[in-house]
Amino acid sequence: MKIYGDKKVWFVTGSQHLYGPAMLKEVADNSAKIAAGLTAADSISAEIESKGVVTTPEEILDVCQAANSDKNCVGLILWMHTFSPAKMWIAGLSALNKPYMHLHTQFGAELPWGEIDMHYMNLNQSAHGDREFGYIGTRLRQERKVVVGHWERESVQQQIDNWVRAAMGWNEAKNLRIARFGDNMRQVAVTEGDKVSAQIQFGYEVHAYGLGDLAKVCDAVTDEEIAAQLELYKADYEIADEIFSDAHQLEMLQNEARLELGMERFMEEKGCKAFTNCFENLTGLSGLPGLATQRLMSKGYGYGGEGDWKTAAMGRIVKVMSKGREGGTSFMEDYTYHFGAKDQVLGAHMLEICPSIAGDKPKVVVERHTIGIKKDIARLLFTGATGPALNISTIDMGTRFRIIVNEVDTVEPPADLPHLPVAKALWEPKPSLEVAGAAWIHAGGAHHSVYTQGITTEQVLDFAEMANVETVVIDENTTVREFKQELRFNSVFYHLNQGI
Repeated sequence: MKIYGDKKVWFVTGSQHLYGPAMLKEVADNSAKIAAGLTAADSISAEIESKGVVTTPEEILDVCQAANSDKNCVGLILWMHTFSPAKMWIAGLSALNKPYMHLHTQFGAELPWGEIDMHYMNLNQSAHGDREFGYIGTRLRQERKVVVGHWERESVQQQIDNWVRAAMGWNEAKNLRIARFGDNMRQVAVTEGDKVSAQIQFGYEVHAYGLGDLAKVCDAVTDEEIAAQLELYKADYEIADEIFSDAHQLEMLQNEARLELGMERFMEEKGCKAFTNCFENLTGLSGLPGLATQRLMSKGYGYGGEGDWKTAAMGRIVKVMSKGREGGTSFMEDYTYHFGAKDQVLGAHMLEICPSIAGDKPKVVVERHTIGIKKDIARLLFTGATGPALNISTIDMGTRFRIIVNEVDTVEPPADLPHLPVAKALWEPKPSLEVAGAAWIHAGGAHHSVYTQGITTEQVLDFAEMANVETVVIDENTTVREFKQELRFNSVFYHLNQGI
């Protein structure tokens, strides 16, 4: 079974009755072979299910409506094997509420030069059949992915998988619930936002729950469950023997086990796959969760500190999109700078960095927490793995949402940080901190972000296109002047696109 289980992408092929039943049978056979071949490809992470050939407006509308109502269908790949007059597609595409990719390919790769006759030409008409189909998507002003090339080509299959993963993220967004334990950090602007607008735009729901209700679930965790959880910690992390021999440190570790099990139990009961909390709202809890939050993120939950539900939601979405791939995803904060021969950013947070990004085996320590509540808290220490990464920020512009992406290179710190009691990652923004920092600020990017080595910029763009959300990218080609101009053009486009 593919890594996304029962979730599928439908493969639908367009044709018409002009060519007769024998040719339509060839079209159907070829279509089924492409779907099976894509499913069999190691690089494609979900089943591509053949839904046969559609030849009339009624058949097209039926398959689009069926896709809308099928919970396991996350999107469609549409391909025109022959010429498929595009007026037939208007009703179906207008009704379709799942994302679709237009695959511009043909069944055979190379032309059999000595054998080509009009039968071959009529059968293999993707070169102009897909252009007819492409016109109607543009005329309907529909956002969609277009992938061009032979379906057996590795680069084409990689593009297909990127889109499939984005569709999985979009499906997750449409069904996601986020739990808010406490409110946003007081007086902070960027973590605020319109939750109703977010649900309309992205689909996810944001629900607030009382800390007292959470505390009751956490307090009900048994000593036996906590003991079993500590055995998992021993297996997963480096833990000094003194933590278990020192009564106080052991109590702090047990407290994290209690919080982890309690929070996970609470969220599972509520159907939530992401959460926020805030160090200013901890009444009834035994402290700000440290190791507990890190562990929950490593299990796939999205998280946002200080009530940042937009980052929590995107964290969960990115974790779904990167499922089965190397490279982790974490809540992150641009904490402090190193201005040197190469300007760098040291990313961290008070406690909550996900161990999925670790470059080495995390170590459990008990250290003093001094913000909001002053007490010892168990947490994981590690340094983020080196290599390319993204920082992703979702912000509420008041009239619309904007997703900001900065491509970065994560590097090893030039020296140890023996007195820093939190997990961290050190990166060099593209094209430079001077340009990236200015562009990020001009775009309104938050100090919180989703940091990931598990997905690509292309996948973020595919996801944003499905959500019809503005996206700006800061990469090696960015200049501040052109970036500011892009923001101005985007403001006009999205203002007009929303209508009156």
